[in-house]
Amino acid sequence: MAGMTQGVKTGQNQARISYILNRFAARRAARGQAASGFVSQPEPRTIGSFAKGRQLMAGNFLFAGFLIEAPDQSIWNLPVPDPAFDEALHGFTWLDDLAAVGDRQSRVLSQDWVGDWITRFGDGSGMGWQPDLTGRRVIRWINHALMLLNGQERSFANQFFASLGAQTQYLSRRWKSAPPGLPRFEALTGLIYASLSLTGMEALADPAIQALSRECDAQIDAQGGIPTRNPEELLEVFTLLGWARIALREAGRNISVEHLSAIDRIAPTLRTLRHADGTLARFHGGGRGAEGRLDQVLSGSQTKGAAQPGPAMGFARMQAGRCTVIVDAATPPKGAASADAHASTLAFELSSGRRQVIVSCGSGEQFGREWHRAGRATPSHSTLSIEGFSSSRLGPERGLGRSPAIWLDETPSQTWAKTEHDPFHHRIFGHDGYVPTHGMTHMRELLLSPDGRLLKGCDTLGAMTAQDRRRFETIFEREKLRGIPFDIRFHIHPDADATLDMGGHAVSIALKSGEIWVFRHDEVAQLALEPSVYLEKGRIRPRPALQIVLSSKVLDYACQINWTFAKAQDTPAAIRDLEDDSDRV
Repeated sequence: MAGMTQGVKTGQNQARISYILNRFAARRAARGQAASGFVSQPEPRTIGSFAKGRQLMAGNFLFAGFLIEAPDQSIWNLPVPDPAFDEALHGFTWLDDLAAVGDRQSRVLSQDWVGDWITRFGDGSGMGWQPDLTGRRVIRWINHALMLLNGQERSFANQFFASLGAQTQYLSRRWKSAPPGLPRFEALTGLIYASLSLTGMEALADPAIQALSRECDAQIDAQGGIPTRNPEELLEVFTLLGWARIALREAGRNISVEHLSAIDRIAPTLRTLRHADGTLARFHGGGRGAEGRLDQVLSGSQTKGAAQPGPAMGFARMQAGRCTVIVDAATPPKGAASADAHASTLAFELSSGRRQVIVSCGSGEQFGREWHRAGRATPSHSTLSIEGFSSSRLGPERGLGRSPAIWLDETPSQTWAKTEHDPFHHRIFGHDGYVPTHGMTHMRELLLSPDGRLLKGCDTLGAMTAQDRRRFETIFEREKLRGIPFDIRFHIHPDADATLDMGGHAVSIALKSGEIWVFRHDEVAQLALEPSVYLEKGRIRPRPALQIVLSSKVLDYACQINWTFAKAQDTPAAIRDLEDDSDRV
């Protein structure tokens, strides 16, 4: 315990030192050489939401799950309910939304808020001077420079370029302090973007380009994955690498082999993680991704690698007909990479055409610490969990970074995935995450019919070795021979309507496309349809949903449950089911 406390204090000290160094570097950069203009006329790369832009113009500020209604107020006068809210403001991604509106009012508002930021924070003040936030902000300012400078006086343009120059020099000094992974890619991409675009910053380009090449080798593994195993974060990294490649090409610079190779490795992995509606599987803190973003960046990447037949970043894909199944088939991330990781081993998501059927609850981070913790637990995923336990366990709170983080301290020591070669897409998965607590190993067998109309599953919870059986007997006696209770959960997407059927022995799931899927089981467990939640980014509160729950107990050394999802009815308009009418507000 003393060592754990000392580790937390060390992390807090590191965070304070990093804050001081960031502030010093920002103030030093503010007094440095100013950029004098653009080398070439920049074009927007980022895409915003017209609806969100209109909300901002009406004074409805929705960031990090918090809604503040403040008409006619500067975005910098808002009360800050949470550090994540402040980060969203200083990252300036909302500039994409105002640009999507594209009228005079949105332009004037953008100019006012950017000018206000320069006045208040341009000297190095405020929390926005962090490498990843600065990189994110610089990219948006350059993307939308034509809108920001349109109709402005020369004095504003001078302030604008002076601030961009200061932020670029700050990035050149502090990008290394950004945590490895997405934050560092944001910092380096912003630095490359700015040094290639701004007159007077050209000398900063080559070191940044070389650093990005090294990060591509260090952070993107041979299968095109990243340490966090977060699909949405992988998409963001892929997007940044694509933007950097375009900027380098337009500047007439050579693109390194490491940079191009990283793009080529990531693209097939993203295709593996893609549902048929163009969204991502929601695991390890990641969401669906912005509407259309995944297909846009895959198309723009000019890579033709198909979805990987084997595991990609630890995920397995099964696809037949209109049905797609994506399974978390690997051990969760460890160490610092596990700060947002979930205990989701062997959980799966199921989609049919453009409709999601079975999902994960998702990341609850934007709804507060309790929801964040709940979203990471095994019961928030479509898999088996022993009552009161997750397959991976959370550790103590650590004072690293901008806010305290909780890592996964106990994860399965072994996970496995095996493919059987038969007419069905037959996979066998397993993990030993419950061996330390109960002596139990979870095995999950999935078979997807060649036409995609039937998914068969078999979940087994059993003691595999003599040592495991002794552990099970100890727990069994401690529970006074009442058995070890466990649940198998299948979380249903909130857009689907689910009802108990066949006298409570089955569940019918009706999709908006008109398809009907029926869930059945072998009667070994008790079936219930219970409340659930769908934790979706960009919303004020969790969406209510339902979940199928099979409950049973291990009374011997093993218990096996068989279940199926079968398509009972097609929709006459199946091939026309192209519109995503889900409520994203």
